[in-house]
Amino acid sequence: MSAWRQAGLNYINYSSVAAQILRRSLKPEFRADALKRDASHVRITPWADGKPAAKAQQAK
Repeated sequence: MSAWRQAGLNYINYSSVAAQILRRSLKPEFRADALKRDASHVRITPWADGKPAAKAQQAK
């Protein structure tokens, strides 16, 4: 069994933690660009009767 499974993580959580640690361990000149990739954006579109009910909202 994988170490991340034994720790109670799924692969998505494990890879997210590993990526955050890697980004924070970079040299300062590379860290700023890498930390920008740490943010994620989600677009939520409510649906009614098989069609988008309203304009999509962005959530952070």
